[in-house]
Amino acid sequence: MNNNFKEENINFPNYWNWHGFKICWSVSGEDNEIPIIFLHGFGASRKHWRSNLGYFAKRNFASYSLDLIGFGDSDQPGIRQIGKLNNEIWCNQVKDFIEQVIKPKNSRKVILIGNSLGSLVALTCAVSIEDQIATVIASPLPDKIQENKKVSTNKPLLKKFKDRFIKIFFIFFPLEIFLFLITKFGVIRLGLNSAYFKKDNIDRELIDLITKPVLRKTSARSLRAMCFGMSSRDKKLEASYLLSKLCASKKVPFLLIWGDKDNFIPLFLGKKIANLHRWVKLKIVPNSGHCIHDEDPSIFNKISYEWINDLKTF
Repeated sequence: MNNNFKEENINFPNYWNWHGFKICWSVSGEDNEIPIIFLHGFGASRKHWRSNLGYFAKRNFASYSLDLIGFGDSDQPGIRQIGKLNNEIWCNQVKDFIEQVIKPKNSRKVILIGNSLGSLVALTCAVSIEDQIATVIASPLPDKIQENKKVSTNKPLLKKFKDRFIKIFFIFFPLEIFLFLITKFGVIRLGLNSAYFKKDNIDRELIDLITKPVLRKTSARSLRAMCFGMSSRDKKLEASYLLSKLCASKKVPFLLIWGDKDNFIPLFLGKKIANLHRWVKLKIVPNSGHCIHDEDPSIFNKISYEWINDLKTF
């Protein structure tokens, strides 16, 4: 344990230029030995790890939290600026963050911890740069899971037509009105009530960190890029294929942490993943919802820390 660690403001913003876009990130215990990146879920930001970074920083982890492009205080590019946003783009962002921000200070393998969308990004990174990733902790892992590991490929002409249709649809879909309505009629609080089993954890700070990025003028255009990107992505970017690829090498230990009261991604999906991929470890947290790391941080931190310790890699 690092006894020299000083308590820091875990939300202090740092900015990094990534392909001309401003990316916001925070760190706690930057000079510690073991690098770890926390990746938030859809609609959240680096601040959602408010109850986790300090815990790991005190235990000798250089604890980074990153606003994925389109979220938090990072830039919110649209289709014209970036084309599309999906887990491949976010994976590239994380890969470059490791190379340009972490590696100059620390050459050790990186631990990735993700919530929901962040878990999918972490899985994508584990496949893309498996030699640089020490382990992935996914809580939970979204995306449909299929037993057939073969990837069906669409005919190029059909795929091109489908992508063009999706793009046009989201360009003209009135997302500005949609975002206005969800901020004005309490939809965000309603969503959080569904995501969290323990309602007392839904405080003003949580509501603000979800709401403020949505109020930015560029939020609708970025949401369009996400809708287009995730709807038109290649089958090789889906969790089923990525898990089968990772399974082939088993170089990256993989832990799933799942709340048994998760209303967004039900527990049966986690059990299905663990059944199909026996090398994946599933840990079920009773009476917890979709965001265990914030709803039950002491439990989440303990499970994660013990998993990392048991790897005996560090």
